[in-house]
Amino acid sequence: METKANKQAIGKVENPAPFTTHEYELEKGDTCYIFSDGFVDQFGGPKGKKFKSKQFKSLLVSIQEKPMAEQNQVLETTFKDWQGNQEQMDDVCMIGFRV
Repeated sequence: METKANKQAIGKVENPAPFTTHEYELEKGDTCYIFSDGFVDQFGGPKGKKFKSKQFKSLLVSIQEKPMAEQNQVLETTFKDWQGNQEQMDDVCMIGFRV
């Protein structure tokens, strides 16, 4: 399941709109992720392109059953490998938890 984000910065914004509140019924074993766009917008890889959301979602699905500490390691390694010698473009914020 995916929830689309509001198209608004979380920092200081002129004329801010209220953010949408979402509620979900979670079950034991569910894994949830909340993240900024920093990972998907990072340039790198063999062609110096953005990581992109489709590749990021596939990565999350491929690691979701692993222990959380191992997921963290995979994400850190994948990001650094993708980034290579490119400058980091944005902050990368990710929160993952399992019910």
